[in-house]
Amino acid sequence: MISVEGLTAGPLFGLPLPEVWYGLMFTLLATFLFLDGFDFGAGAIYGLLDTDRQREAVLAAVGPFWDGNEVWLVVFGGALFAAFPAAYAGLFSRHYLLMFAILGALIIRGLAPEMYEQRHDNLWQRAWSVAFVAGSVLAPFFLGVFAGNWLVGNEGSISLIGLVVGVTLTLLTVVSGAAFLRLKAQHDLPPVVSTYGQLAVVGYLLAVVATLAVLAMRLPEGITTLLDPLIIVLVVASIVLAAGYILALRREQNLIALGIAGVMTYGLITVVARIMYPAIDPATGATIRETIVSTLPLNLMTIGAGLLLPLVVVYFAVLYTAFSGPITPEEAY
Repeated sequence: MISVEGLTAGPLFGLPLPEVWYGLMFTLLATFLFLDGFDFGAGAIYGLLDTDRQREAVLAAVGPFWDGNEVWLVVFGGALFAAFPAAYAGLFSRHYLLMFAILGALIIRGLAPEMYEQRHDNLWQRAWSVAFVAGSVLAPFFLGVFAGNWLVGNEGSISLIGLVVGVTLTLLTVVSGAAFLRLKAQHDLPPVVSTYGQLAVVGYLLAVVATLAVLAMRLPEGITTLLDPLIIVLVVASIVLAAGYILALRREQNLIALGIAGVMTYGLITVVARIMYPAIDPATGATIRETIVSTLPLNLMTIGAGLLLPLVVVYFAVLYTAFSGPITPEEAY
């Protein structure tokens, strides 16, 4: 039985809770980047479509999901703040301009579809369409810039590694978005959407190579860090998965293609987490065990997360079940 004395005496059930929360934090980030990632990718592809009907199909496809998917970003930020408050404070104070840029892009992305429907005026709808595309592209790009700076401990907002990771993450969202749109709106969108996904996955692999090259120059131990067996396996797996993604799209196995995109997203975040570990804030050299909160609040948070996260997962299972299957012609945002 759990008691107050037991909660203050040591980690819950003897678990390595700093590592558990480190892994949980990056799992939450990967979940956001996959679920909201296909929304971002759909928004990028929206800008490449020709007709109002096609653009309306994109909005109808992402409409039930995008605002719910953003919950995972809030949960990620909450986990970082709750478990590693010193790292949270350092990261967000050094990169507050990037935080505002990310929030601004997310706001524009969310506001644009709502405003688009308010007036049936060509100039008005064209302006908000541009805003929707801009928000959908800039949000993952700025998130990638933030992740790149965090990974190498860069204290400025703009850096080469940040720009490269930003491009990498943006391309990965297009990979997810193409598979999602083919799954949800295959009969309302042209086959070229599949081509966009295939081009994006090739671009993603090239961007990964560029990212690894920059990391080899920026990391303290250089290429030695990147020769970790887990990182090598994940990079090789990305190449195999990319080939499988292209094959799945060509065979119109769109759900498989979307699943592959998800595995690639989790794989990318695993590489980031592995490179950074055991540090949580490379800029200061602080490790997860140095910055984790004290035993009692950590144990209480672990119990709370164990109770609440399954409920969130159930909610999303219900959401995606309720809106499963392709959209119908009469559906609108």
